[in-house]
Amino acid sequence: MEPLPLQVETKRKLHVLSYASTKKRSDYLWAYIMIAPTMIGLFVFYLWPMLQTFYFSFTEWGAFGTYEWIGLKNYTRMLTDVNLLQSFKNTGIYILFTVPLGIFLSILVAVLLNQKIKGTTIYRTLYFLPVITMPAAIAMVWKWLYNSDFGLLNYLLSFIGIEGPQWLTNPNIALYSIIAVAIWSGIGYNMVIFLSGLQGIPKTYYEAAEMDGAGPVTMFFKITLPLLSPVIFFVSIMSLIGAFQFFDLIFMMISKSSTALENTQSIVYLFYQHAFVLNDKGYAAAIAVLLLVVILIITVIQMALQKKWVHYD
Repeated sequence: MEPLPLQVETKRKLHVLSYASTKKRSDYLWAYIMIAPTMIGLFVFYLWPMLQTFYFSFTEWGAFGTYEWIGLKNYTRMLTDVNLLQSFKNTGIYILFTVPLGIFLSILVAVLLNQKIKGTTIYRTLYFLPVITMPAAIAMVWKWLYNSDFGLLNYLLSFIGIEGPQWLTNPNIALYSIIAVAIWSGIGYNMVIFLSGLQGIPKTYYEAAEMDGAGPVTMFFKITLPLLSPVIFFVSIMSLIGAFQFFDLIFMMISKSSTALENTQSIVYLFYQHAFVLNDKGYAAAIAVLLLVVILIITVIQMALQKKWVHYD
């Protein structure tokens, strides 16, 4: 007895659904296989260390790698730690200068290099060179330039009768010397990001504004900045997070026996001191957790305030 047409059609649909379901499961399986290395790497090198750090922040470490649970003692210790407060102050000064000035100078350089001028590629390469240069190499070169006895800066100042200061040993100016190096070395990276944002702005806006009689300054503030605001927002978040974590320039340029170390050490440098020099890993973990919380809070505030000045149109 031959099957009815309805039965044949039903079997065909079931076969199609079964094949689609099998193919869908196969696609999901291969998708998970492809992202597995990244997910495993994120867990092993990021998530697991974060969980360990959070746990260790409630412990006290001994001399031979042993530790014991002490609860909130590391966090209550922070309330009276003068060095922690000083490191927050130093980091705040660093952020206050490097983030706004770095963004402003990067936008300025990007706007200038977005013009049709000769040698644009050479200029862009020169500005970007510090980004691909090892931070240790940058620190050593600037440490030589800042040298109070035979450094190039003081040598040039002597030609105009000015006695150069102790750039890296004077507690009053050592931090600002490092800030200058940080701004100089960070311009190239932000410049490239701003250049990509500038090149994404349609030229028709400028042509219409020019026909209406708008000048370069008016076009910059009325067209360029509003349309560049999403890029500025991204750079400000990344710059702020990076500024909270600055360490290498201090480590390479300021001597451990320098009187200026207290006025230049950052939060991350204080973490390094407790974790690897003083072997106070529990308190160092608490400092890392505090830094994470501060960065998260400030980032959330930035995300909330972006609605007032960032234009995605």
